[in-house]
Amino acid sequence: MPGWVEHAMWWHVYPLGFVGAEREALAPDAPPAHRLGHLTAWLDYVVELGLSGVALGPVFASATHGYDTLDHFRIDPRLGTDADFDAFVAAARSRGLRITLDGVFNHVGRGFERFADVLRDGPGGPADRWFHLTWPDGAGPGTEPGYRDFEGHHALVALDHDSPEVVDHVVRVMTHWLDRGVDGWRLDAAYAVPPAFWARVLPRVRAAHPDAYVFGEVLHGDYAAVVREAGFDAVTQYELWKSIWSSLNDGNFFELTWTLSRHDALLDTFVPLTFVGNHDVTRLASRLTDPRHGLHALALLLILAGTPTVYAGDEQGLRGVKEDRAGGDDAVRPTFPPTPAELVPGGWSVYHRHQELVSLRRRHPWLHRARTQVLTGTNRTLVLRQHAGDEALLVALSIEDEAVTLPVPGASGTLAGDGTLRATGDRGQLELPPHGWAVLAT
Repeated sequence: MPGWVEHAMWWHVYPLGFVGAEREALAPDAPPAHRLGHLTAWLDYVVELGLSGVALGPVFASATHGYDTLDHFRIDPRLGTDADFDAFVAAARSRGLRITLDGVFNHVGRGFERFADVLRDGPGGPADRWFHLTWPDGAGPGTEPGYRDFEGHHALVALDHDSPEVVDHVVRVMTHWLDRGVDGWRLDAAYAVPPAFWARVLPRVRAAHPDAYVFGEVLHGDYAAVVREAGFDAVTQYELWKSIWSSLNDGNFFELTWTLSRHDALLDTFVPLTFVGNHDVTRLASRLTDPRHGLHALALLLILAGTPTVYAGDEQGLRGVKEDRAGGDDAVRPTFPPTPAELVPGGWSVYHRHQELVSLRRRHPWLHRARTQVLTGTNRTLVLRQHAGDEALLVALSIEDEAVTLPVPGASGTLAGDGTLRATGDRGQLELPPHGWAVLAT
């Protein structure tokens, strides 16, 4: 993993939704819509939040939602032009912010050039090697073959990852945009791509860009094995995401402590990409049954080991429920106002709490690889010790309806939260109000 990632914390943005782009691609003869400046206007907001980079969702030319790519080498005209993108990169760089892009390399849209060649030329053409195709008897030019798609979505044509042409194409795409100034890649649907494909691609990319950060979207399974076999720096920690909100909702911190034992074990191989919200899931504020527990989740995100990611809007307490239907992502991918000054007032208290905990994380970069020791655990109270070498912090959480006093051995002061230390040192005692939390120095 590149050394700079120890200090990385991302603001994750879904650009097409953020800027209010059309649902479908612009007509071929339509001028581009120069909307990336809308996102540039929020970069100071990201800096003031304390985060160190922007993790962009899809920005390449696509048919609809960004994940049906038409051209990996062209910025989506609904967002702007290459020049607009270069200006955005320069603006981020001038503020010390890094950038990752969303690489959709498991599948493409039906209008992708090589698949258009297949539909035009029929069987036997060089583009056949890019896809998993089955041709009907007597097929000729203009015949549509059967093809493997992505999870039953017929508009998403799966690439053939055994094809040398596909390997070469993905290497060219990744290298091209790293050459243009980005710092890394999120690999979409990496769980659907054979790890051996990435093992062929990534060494060639890293030969030109050894400091690039590459993480894969993996939902479940043996995360460490995938990292070893594919050569990723990290994968998305969905187990921890689920355990955080589920344990808070169910009043069952034992679920979380079990997950933390698995999380700790991952650190022997890699440091996961951690989050409590993203563009594919119901927002945290809507997921939690008790809104007071949003800060508990945030404290866990920023104190536990990992490379933390804040999904744009969660730092304002935005709500949104993902639904399994056409347009079901819209509520979690809303349009943002032209500038932060136009946000509704109610979310700024949540923003300031994010600032507080992001600042704490920046002062303790060793938390990136910190191990977790459970000091006290019940269904509804939890005290964790995060430690690395001689460094340590404590995190205390309660979702009880009454005030509680918890043992916090070694505590020397309160760094964040709303707890009150009644005693310090080996016999440390912390009083938490109902549904309270605190981060403690040792």
